[in-house]
Amino acid sequence: MGLVTEILVLPAAPVRGVWWVLDKVVRAAEDEYYDPAPVQEQLVQLEQARSEGRIDEEDFARREGELMHRLEEIRAFQLRGGGLSGL
Repeated sequence: MGLVTEILVLPAAPVRGVWWVLDKVVRAAEDEYYDPAPVQEQLVQLEQARSEGRIDEEDFARREGELMHRLEEIRAFQLRGGGLSGL
């Protein structure tokens, strides 16, 4: 029975291969997009820019809010079971 099944599904092998590759690409893209490390680094750089006087309080507050919103989005994705397990 296994040989017959293999022969019958053989024409679908290229499609399964493409699907597998697409799945890996999507997972890699999600892992990169939902990685909190770059956002956390941007927060550190933002604080440094404020302390050095390169940005004013208004710009700091706006940008900090954007970055914190992004971190919340990342954490929500991770809680749903998506990518970067263990973080």
